Amino acid sequence: MEQLAPILIFLFVLFMLLGSGVWVGLALMGVAYVGMDLFTSRPAGDAMVTKVWSSSSSWTLTALPLFIWMGEILYRTRLSEDMFKGLSPWMARLPGGLVHTNIVGCTVFAAVSGSSAATLTTVGKMSIPELRKRNYPETMVIGTLAGAATLGLMIPPSLTLIVYGVTINESITKLFMAGVFPGLVLALMFMAYVAVSSKVMKDFDPTPEPAMSFMEKVKNSRFLLPVICLILVVIGSMYMGFATATEAASFGVIGGLVLAAAQGSLTMGTFIESLMGAVRTSAMIALILAGASFLSLSMGFTGLPRGLADLIASFDLSRFELLMALLVFYIVLGCFLDGISSVVLTMAVVEPMIREAGIDLIWFGIFIVVVVEMAQITPPIGFNLFVLQGMTGHEMSFIARAAIPMFLIMVVMVFVLIAWPDLATWLPDNIRSRPGG
Repeated sequence: MEQLAPILIFLFVLFMLLGSGVWVGLALMGVAYVGMDLFTSRPAGDAMVTKVWSSSSSWTLTALPLFIWMGEILYRTRLSEDMFKGLSPWMARLPGGLVHTNIVGCTVFAAVSGSSAATLTTVGKMSIPELRKRNYPETMVIGTLAGAATLGLMIPPSLTLIVYGVTINESITKLFMAGVFPGLVLALMFMAYVAVSSKVMKDFDPTPEPAMSFMEKVKNSRFLLPVICLILVVIGSMYMGFATATEAASFGVIGGLVLAAAQGSLTMGTFIESLMGAVRTSAMIALILAGASFLSLSMGFTGLPRGLADLIASFDLSRFELLMALLVFYIVLGCFLDGISSVVLTMAVVEPMIREAGIDLIWFGIFIVVVVEMAQITPPIGFNLFVLQGMTGHEMSFIARAAIPMFLIMVVMVFVLIAWPDLATWLPDNIRSRPGG
């Protein structure tokens, strides 16, 4: 009970600041400052300056702005149009037809983007007009795009996994490896849903695609070569042990610039736009991380994380019960905070619990990402829902309803991960990577 007062004060200040519209990073710093001032004898200002600087000057964090910049460069190329040309001939004959281009397109772009919003915008601007033109059901077009775009959070390079790795001081390359198979399995589950739904939906009657010979399909596949080459360079260099995550991100930026130049999309204007877009996103995430690191220090001084971990340990929950409690906790939290904020805000409390329960931290990173993906499509703060609303003009309620099946598939994916943990741990356990992130 002695921990109750600090908890209530922390929560009251946090929600007061967030509710007043203060940026998340500044809100976290404000809560931490109040906690340090009230519950410790250490000067709060000195502690804040020291902790914010040490967390912001992490070398591992360098990969983050580089991967963001790579995604921004590719977002401004003709990559999405080329992907549709390359994918549509192969998808047209599958049950569900060209709706699969949403899922496969998001899976491919996620492997060079790392951002859910960039994946959604890039694939959406390509697929929505084309699928509408062919009379595909709007709910399926919107729903699959909302769900599949979240693969940008799991399939490497994932910004959320970078943030998680930096927060708990774990290898980012290993986390990237852990995300590969779960990301592909989740994509296949989305595709299976489309295939089944296309057979049972009464209004599924799209305009059929003209028949193409096998050689014509192969010829169209040339449009996919640039992005596949970039994926092989970025991801392959990490998995083969040639490069750390930061070095691979540098290769990605150079590759993105070369690709944009080859397509004729690289002008001084697009270069500056991509650079400033990367700066804005990186600054936002860096501020959240700095605030969260100071909050972790503040909470550590008050003894809150250990106290809460001991409290939960006293309930004698099994590993499965603990994961179910965290699943519900993160789903509720995701209704009010974006994914990265949820991760950095809670790790100080959750990490001791996970270590105490003997849960693999690499595996838990993938578990967290799947649950955080749900937050992208849950109202009222689901970021993907806002992006789709801006792109389509639909009511938020319509988009949220269309995304419900994808949300439920992600819940199933959580249980798949719990039942088969090797899905996430086999690759990092069996492939050696270069030290240094």
